[in-house]
Amino acid sequence: MKNALIVFVLIPLIMNFLDQKEKADLIVSNARIYTLDEDFSSAESFVVKNGKIIATGTSSDILQKYKAKKTIDAKQQFVYPGFNDAHCHFNGYAVNLMQYADLRGTTSPEEIYKRLQIHHQKFGGEWVLGRSWDQNDWAKQEFPTKEGLDKLFPDTPVYLIRVDGHAGWCNSKALEIAGITAKTKIEGGEIILKNGEPTGILIDNAESLLVKYLPEISSEQQKKGLLEAQKNCFAAGLTSVTDCGVSKNTILMMDEMQQAGKLKMRINAMLNPSGENFEYFVKKGRYKTDRLLVNTIKVYADGALGSRGALLLAEYSDDPGNKGLQISTQEYYDEVCKLAYNNNFVVATHAIGDGGNRLMLNTYAKFLKGKNDRRWRIEHSQIIHPDDFEKFGKYSIIPSIQATHCTSDMPWAEKRIGEERIKGAYAYQTLLKQLGWIPNGTDFPVENIYPLYTFYASVFRTDHSGWPEGGWQKEEGLTREQTLRSMTSWAAKSSFEENEKGCLTPGMWADFVILDTDLMTATPEEVLAAKILSTWSAGEKVFEL
Repeated sequence: MKNALIVFVLIPLIMNFLDQKEKADLIVSNARIYTLDEDFSSAESFVVKNGKIIATGTSSDILQKYKAKKTIDAKQQFVYPGFNDAHCHFNGYAVNLMQYADLRGTTSPEEIYKRLQIHHQKFGGEWVLGRSWDQNDWAKQEFPTKEGLDKLFPDTPVYLIRVDGHAGWCNSKALEIAGITAKTKIEGGEIILKNGEPTGILIDNAESLLVKYLPEISSEQQKKGLLEAQKNCFAAGLTSVTDCGVSKNTILMMDEMQQAGKLKMRINAMLNPSGENFEYFVKKGRYKTDRLLVNTIKVYADGALGSRGALLLAEYSDDPGNKGLQISTQEYYDEVCKLAYNNNFVVATHAIGDGGNRLMLNTYAKFLKGKNDRRWRIEHSQIIHPDDFEKFGKYSIIPSIQATHCTSDMPWAEKRIGEERIKGAYAYQTLLKQLGWIPNGTDFPVENIYPLYTFYASVFRTDHSGWPEGGWQKEEGLTREQTLRSMTSWAAKSSFEENEKGCLTPGMWADFVILDTDLMTATPEEVLAAKILSTWSAGEKVFEL
């Protein structure tokens, strides 16, 4: 009896000794994993504990050494670090979902009128609001006028934001409310006139004259919109975003929702350049949590190419006498840069035209003086004069690109700027060479939210029908590896977060996405057809197909 008791006690102890496996929360095995480490190596399995990866290796080694609460057999599917959109408007997208009619893909004003009628009948409201029209997609590629909107909505103000956010189309009622007339002037903006009267088109800073009269979204609706935006981002494989130009109240709302465990998206929130943001954030230094970063001021040098507001060194090829718009004064940019430099903040400036890019490269140079690790950025870096490319490397300035802008603009961009300047436009490979790395994003809701379209545009440089054959200015396209890094590890590096995310290696957050497609070998058609099977944040599944 005594011996039996000893055996009864010893057997579990022996079994436990023989099963000396380290405990973890999650094991992903039988996968084809692109770790995105320095060597671009692959793995079959990794282990997650407390939201972070603690080991990678072969499935047999991992399963032999570790025991997890949950083990996933990936069935030879493809695993990548969670995609990181290095330039978007996350909150703007959230607000759009709650308030604005979606006008993307419309091919005529008449189609827009139909969408607006349906939207207003469904949602009502004091204003009719819409977003993402683009006259370059119409048979007659000219700015629309207010008359059609006046006929449909004579007593209800209408405001429709162009796809790039740098022009607005409104009706007479909206102009009346804003007090905009033919005599109204504003620096850094333009009110388009015809026969001496406003047409209803407002360019860049002129939009601000009307925007202040738009109805504010309620806190409840904004929170609902942020959660819906997060849902859509996770479904697209995004686990991190850089939100370009955010107010104090919105950042505090995001922080509160993240602390409560509701908003799980990792957000690099770039500040609107307001006095309130300067006092609350900049002068107190960088703010950082596991899911929120505030260390950047976002400003605008110019407008957009599609609305001819991008600042050029010489006049537009298709609009003689027009060089575009400089949004603010040199003194203003100097003041913002000085404030950022003294408080160890980043400056990120929207610059599209070669004039806008030169303006900001030279402005940054006055403060940075040479190579540095400040990681100041130029957002879009879209058209660069040949003499200015080397300034990115000389002053360690990050060119932040959005590859789908290239494939959206390529049908008409050369008409805007001519055959010589187009050689320095969307020149991603040339820009990459300046620092050896480059972050990539979508600029949603300007472009589609889907990061695999970014991959497609970066690598193939065609539209989704395959036009033009062989790719547009293909020599400036990125390789598959470069593109994948630009959407993961390099995107993280652009916000000083390369030691936290962007790779599937020990010590990194377990933010990852599982696809049914090998992006490193897939044909263009296969990339477009690829499916996001699941998305994970800190080892937690946040989306499943």
